[in-house]
Amino acid sequence: MKKELDKSKKNKKELEFEQKLGEITSDLQRNRADFENYVKRSESEKAMARESGQASAILKLLPVIDNIERAISYTPDELKNNLWVQGVTGLVKNLEKLLDELNIKRIEAKPGTIFNPDLHEAILFDEDSEGEHEVIAEEMQPGYTLNGRPIRHSMVKVTRK
Repeated sequence: MKKELDKSKKNKKELEFEQKLGEITSDLQRNRADFENYVKRSESEKAMARESGQASAILKLLPVIDNIERAISYTPDELKNNLWVQGVTGLVKNLEKLLDELNIKRIEAKPGTIFNPDLHEAILFDEDSEGEHEVIAEEMQPGYTLNGRPIRHSMVKVTRK
């Protein structure tokens, strides 16, 4: 009978040990999962902060690009072959190449393009036009996306077609 009591105590201790081991293992698994989630969240937050900083810097540069493009568009015909004018035009091409390398894309806003409020901001609307679809009549200011997300909407004149 004493052997049975000792055996019963031993089984009870083994059960307690296994239960404790199970609890510790479960806690360890939860802690590991929490840590992995923390690392993922931290990396995501870093990427978002980096993208936000990049967007902020680009937004400060875009008005300069707009002004250079505007100046080129108003160049008199007699100066189009001037070397200085051609140099400024080359500068715009270099800036466009740089923007492309930074994954900054110009938003499509040519006349006839379907108006998309997620990408375009209508600043003028042709009230006299008739039709089922709203389309862009004219781009007033170009818009840009960074990694597929708009950082500046295209300002457009909208009409119906």
